[in-house]
Amino acid sequence: DILVMATTYAWLWTVLAFVLTWMVFHFIKRKKAETEEDDAKAEERRDGVADVIIVGAGVAGAALAYALAKDGRRVHMIERDLKEPERFMGELMQAGGRLMLAQLGLEDCLEEIDAQAAKSVAIYKDGKHATLPFPEDKRFPYEPVGCLLRNGRLVQRLRKKAASLTNVQLEEGTVKSLIEEKGVVKGVTYKNSAGEETTAFAPLTVVCDGCYSNLRRSLIDNKEDVHSYMVGYVTKNSRLEDPHSLHLIFSKPLVCIIYQITSEEVRCVAEIPADSTPSIANGEMSNFLKKTMAPQIPEKGNLREIFLKGIEEGLPEIKSTATKSMSAKLCDKKGVIVLGDAFNMRHPVVASGMMVALSDVCILRNLLRPLPNLGNTKKVSELVRSFYTIRKPMSATVNTLGSIFSQVLVATTDEAKEAMRQGCFNYLSSGDFRTTGMMAILGGMNPRPLTLVLHLIAITLTSMGHLLSPFPSPRRFWHSLRLFGWALQMLGAHLVDEGLKEMLIPTNAAAYRKTYMATNTVWP
Repeated sequence: DILVMATTYAWLWTVLAFVLTWMVFHFIKRKKAETEEDDAKAEERRDGVADVIIVGAGVAGAALAYALAKDGRRVHMIERDLKEPERFMGELMQAGGRLMLAQLGLEDCLEEIDAQAAKSVAIYKDGKHATLPFPEDKRFPYEPVGCLLRNGRLVQRLRKKAASLTNVQLEEGTVKSLIEEKGVVKGVTYKNSAGEETTAFAPLTVVCDGCYSNLRRSLIDNKEDVHSYMVGYVTKNSRLEDPHSLHLIFSKPLVCIIYQITSEEVRCVAEIPADSTPSIANGEMSNFLKKTMAPQIPEKGNLREIFLKGIEEGLPEIKSTATKSMSAKLCDKKGVIVLGDAFNMRHPVVASGMMVALSDVCILRNLLRPLPNLGNTKKVSELVRSFYTIRKPMSATVNTLGSIFSQVLVATTDEAKEAMRQGCFNYLSSGDFRTTGMMAILGGMNPRPLTLVLHLIAITLTSMGHLLSPFPSPRRFWHSLRLFGWALQMLGAHLVDEGLKEMLIPTNAAAYRKTYMATNTVWP
């Protein structure tokens, strides 16, 4: 009996000691977390009035400033130049981008800028033509129509709406560097409009200063690739016979694009190889556009007439910009997030950069919303890592589509590659589920990487069939194998870059659609 009692007491004391140890451990852990939270709040109060500093007031920066301010955050937005931007990229807001604007409460920014409805893409190759409408999709809770517009006007509307909130400070200034303490970004050093160098502090800094970002190099080890140049100008006092289509011409060596940006202005764009760009200053570019590209523009729908009119009426202001791509890399530094073109770029042939940026803004706003204190750098860093994964369905789909299409659309004497180019045209112009499927992906209405992969495989097989017809021969069979290998090489590069899991497992895409593309996610 004594032995039994001793054993029982020993077990009781052991259990009691374990419970007390567990309680002390969790008490210490909770007090430590509370102390860190209090320190972060004290630091936030010490750092100044802003909760967030946003570097850059373009589409991404202005939209994020408005979204965070509506959630009660104090936002300090610093933009290098507050005049209306003069650029010819970012002139198509896809239907998916319009949905994101609506979710952020910013869709009215598309009003009063003379934007034109974009209902379809018209493609032209070797005298053939097809119109590819954006399809109705029951799973997409919005009108399947994009907007063709002047980018600068949209940016000014977004800035004005963000600055209308009392907790947004919009300031003109050039950010020179980030302020860091012990590996944590605390704020920025910038030169204000008076030329004075000053500082601003906040618990969180968001860098979204565009494709020419001077802060990106200090944050992420990433380089942009330049593939070609887009050369564009505006033909004034003109209207296309089909103003609601973006007209894509499979010209040589690279594509031409023509579209209505206002009720009386048409944008004409030609893609030029990076290694053989004619000079704009001495008139070589105008001569190249007139003699080399214009004859390839179809006369149908007054396209060629408008293309030539813009060149002949007093030499328009021709502008050139590099087509860049840059994969998204996670920033390891605390207290800072990189967003927009400073974070991720893809070839502009798919015209989806603004849509991806606005999708990222929606995701980031949704992640930060329940966080009471942005000074908790550990928690913010965890949210940024989850942001990198959540954004993949939209970003990986668009990045892959832009990269592969930009390579496939290059005219060449290589039989295998030219067969892929022809197969792409045939697939898109089929008019059946192939057309609607690809247009739903292009418009951001079905951001599913796996669906895109299946379409790309089907395009490859279609192209191989075109190459092998009317009957296989050793030479045609060899070129079809080369074509298949090239397709695998292009697709494989993106499977590695974007991640096999993110590209091939549909659960992430399903979660993205449920959270960000459902009718009940239009946030106030």
